[in-house]
Amino acid sequence: MSFFGKILDKLGFDAGNRKVEEMLNAPVPPKADAAPATNVAGAGPAPAVDIVALLEKKAAANTQKLNWKTSIVDLLKLLDIDSSLQARKELAGELGCPANLMNDSAQMNMWLHKTVLAKVAANGGNVPRELLD
Repeated sequence: MSFFGKILDKLGFDAGNRKVEEMLNAPVPPKADAAPATNVAGAGPAPAVDIVALLEKKAAANTQKLNWKTSIVDLLKLLDIDSSLQARKELAGELGCPANLMNDSAQMNMWLHKTVLAKVAANGGNVPRELLD
């Protein structure tokens, strides 16, 4: 399973390997058009997964204070996924992170956080616009 597939699985998306590949390749809408989500085939609205409610519930049950709204490390920890630098670099490569950001972990982390949330939103995740900007 791909790294992004693990994230989707933890968020409750039913995505097999082929579906994950489609989701990875789905275009991210421009910021002004980030919602509502449509399905990959474009045949109408996709069933929304309420990402905020799901993550807030997980955060409330977690003993650590995790700031998943701004931190990719905390988001991955909340989902109980490896958040090491090596794991984040793997995810960044999978999502097509620009090469110039890969050697600056802070810049890569910011790019990763926005990209993961944008990809989730582009594939039926109900992600508020303020988390996508």
